[in-house]
Amino acid sequence: MDKIYQEHAKTVYAFLMLRCHNSDLAEELTQETFYQAVRSIDQFQGKSSMNTWLCGIAKNVYFKYIEKHKEIALIDDQIVAPLSIEKEVSDRILVEKMIRNIHKLDEPAREIVYLRLLGDLSFRSIGDIFQKSENWARVNYYRAKQKLIKEMKENEE
Repeated sequence: MDKIYQEHAKTVYAFLMLRCHNSDLAEELTQETFYQAVRSIDQFQGKSSMNTWLCGIAKNVYFKYIEKHKEIALIDDQIVAPLSIEKEVSDRILVEKMIRNIHKLDEPAREIVYLRLLGDLSFRSIGDIFQKSENWARVNYYRAKQKLIKEMKENEE
């Protein structure tokens, strides 16, 4: 299990950071995710990747946490800059505009974009997390990307 933790903890942590925008909470939920994974390792059938299975557990852990702590207000306007975008775009102003536009997307489009860009997950993994097909993830990512392009063009004018 230690090897699995070493290989997948960063992805699970990034997945949880996308949801809660709080590093301490993401770390706590990451630990809970791996605890739950140890408890249910016999249920892992290998039909999906380990990352996909762990992110599914992380999603459930997050929702259980939110359900127990309803008084917590999630900050929707907090900007989280995905690393892959920062590498590709040198102009910081453009990056901030892009992140603001991503944040304006409706769910699940926003989460799909974050999982793809920050989590560097495959469309198959994203589909598995949402219990949908790989094609569903591709189509929704494409539509979200088209919305972002349109928003960026409108903002330039």
